[in-house]
Amino acid sequence: MSSRFQSYTAPKALSSPFAGYDPTSLDIPAAPFSDPARIPDFSGMNVPRHVGFIMDGNGRWAKKRGLVRTEGHKAAEPVVFDIIAGAIEAGVRYLSLYTFSTENWNRSPQEVHFLMGFSRDIIRRRIDQMNAWGVRVRWAGRRPRLWKSVIDELERAERITRHNSVIDVVFCINYGGRAEIADAAARIAEQVREGRLSGKRISEKTIGENLYNPDIPDVDLVVRTSGEQRTSNFLIWEAAYAEYDFVPELFPDCSRQVLWRAITDYAGRHRRFGTA
Repeated sequence: MSSRFQSYTAPKALSSPFAGYDPTSLDIPAAPFSDPARIPDFSGMNVPRHVGFIMDGNGRWAKKRGLVRTEGHKAAEPVVFDIIAGAIEAGVRYLSLYTFSTENWNRSPQEVHFLMGFSRDIIRRRIDQMNAWGVRVRWAGRRPRLWKSVIDELERAERITRHNSVIDVVFCINYGGRAEIADAAARIAEQVREGRLSGKRISEKTIGENLYNPDIPDVDLVVRTSGEQRTSNFLIWEAAYAEYDFVPELFPDCSRQVLWRAITDYAGRHRRFGTA
């Protein structure tokens, strides 16, 4: 690995919520479940059933500390699982995490190489923990270009957790919203070509049935960290009527409290779906 991607020690003045800990430790986060006194009362709230999370700002987090970009990705690992824990505590049923986009292949070869291995290792390292939490692991994304070792770990995690029902966590790896719709169109075209579907009967429902995970409901809330205000090709079909919350924190500075704050804000919104 290039010397540019060696580890550095982060200055204490700019510590993350998990500073001073081994980010790969299974003790981080130490939940679910939190001290009940910490958890907002979600019982009377309209909690989103499906939350999408755009985990943005790892590179900028590292740059602010004089570190290489990969250190930001490493610092993000415990945050990912703190967000999962917080989603369970809030009663979210589906959580989609934008992990690696189809556009991320445009990053440096060194960073792409790191992200592939890091994604594989996180799934392998955390599978028993997720299984114990009742997480059903899902994957959304394209196979071409994705490392076989990453696909193998994702499929293994899907098999191990397939009967869990506390929360479905979708790792969007080698994922793009336009790519998903294009792949759905290709599957529909094949059905028409084989005579299993009439071209005149193609509808929005047809497209939805041919997405990567057609059994998962549409997204209710999308949270994006780092203050950026764009969708970045994330779940563009499923989030057609989603509410958005653009939060200022860089992802490694987040915790489940950021998710809870977004859910609380969402619960106060009135969703009209085109009605008056």
